[in-house]
Amino acid sequence: MALNRLLWTGVAAVSLVACDTVPDFDLRDLGDGFDTSAAVANLPDRPTPDARGVISYPNYQVVVAQRDDTIRTIATRLNLDATTLASFNGIEPDVALRQGEIIALPSRVAEPAGGPIQTLDIASVATTALERVDSAQPTVTTLPSAPAAAPAPTQSSPEPIQHRVQPGETIFQIGRLYNVPVQNLTEWNGLGSDLTIREGQVLLVPRAGARPPAATSTNDVSEPGAGSETPVPPSATVPLPEDDTIPLVEPTPTPEAPDLGTATQEPATTARFIRPVEGSVIRAFAPGRNEGIDIGVAAGTAVKAADAGSVAAVTTDTNGVAIVVIKHADNLLTVYTNLEGLTVEKNDSVSRGQTIGTVKAGDPSFVHFEVRRGLEALDPAEFLP
Repeated sequence: MALNRLLWTGVAAVSLVACDTVPDFDLRDLGDGFDTSAAVANLPDRPTPDARGVISYPNYQVVVAQRDDTIRTIATRLNLDATTLASFNGIEPDVALRQGEIIALPSRVAEPAGGPIQTLDIASVATTALERVDSAQPTVTTLPSAPAAAPAPTQSSPEPIQHRVQPGETIFQIGRLYNVPVQNLTEWNGLGSDLTIREGQVLLVPRAGARPPAATSTNDVSEPGAGSETPVPPSATVPLPEDDTIPLVEPTPTPEAPDLGTATQEPATTARFIRPVEGSVIRAFAPGRNEGIDIGVAAGTAVKAADAGSVAAVTTDTNGVAIVVIKHADNLLTVYTNLEGLTVEKNDSVSRGQTIGTVKAGDPSFVHFEVRRGLEALDPAEFLP
């Protein structure tokens, strides 16, 4: 049976060049793996480039190759060095490019009308909040007057990830790495029907809006905070036999413990922050894919400020879910999402452990928690007890 499945997989791969659409083959189906074809829903379409073929994001720019383009013609069109551009993309300057192929720019060129595509993500919210709080006095810069630019194009999804192809990687491995169907990677990057990629090539990986990870099976995964029932010990139903053994030595009476009073304080901790909620981490920190941790907890649970600070920003994501950013000492920021019932506003001072809102209902319900220093996302595990 296993041999037949391998043979069918080989036939399907050979037939790929004759297909109009790209199926997401995942060879882990041959074992106990899982299929990525339906793993990501509502991925955005690639934005429309400007007349030069340029797509501008806040942190980088790419060019969509036009008919008969080479690296050299793109470099000429954008006034760039062809050798540098070719080296940055792992291709020779005069190799013909596929129409629609993505070429990454090593440096920014002139922005299109309206500036780069604006995307709402937590990093930009946190960074803007930090800059506003740190600006004790306004800085005034005089610029020559210019006509008002058209509004920047917007998209509801986060900025795509840039992935540089490593030796031996295939498009299927990259799709599984980011949990993105191969069909979407093909459309975004203008790949041919043979799905060939080259070492050093820069691929754009689209990302959907943040949402909780789907449970693999409603029968196998418990809701956060729920577990299996504790088995009843045998001694609870059948009494133990009486011990009538005569001890060889009389036992020494145990002195009564002195009454030290009831403990009223929690154990001291040296951790920089406290946990915003008490629950299990259902999604770990993974730079580029998850910039914080997701803590599973029942809906309505109070969410606590990880430390004293000031509320630098209160906003919402593209789905209308609340985001709270708190600035702490040492230029650290903590970010909390998937909240409702907020009890704080921008510029409020908060104390360590103060309630800032409650957990929004979901399946599962959870709090997304981040620690940042400017644009840099830090692993929350290094700051929590």
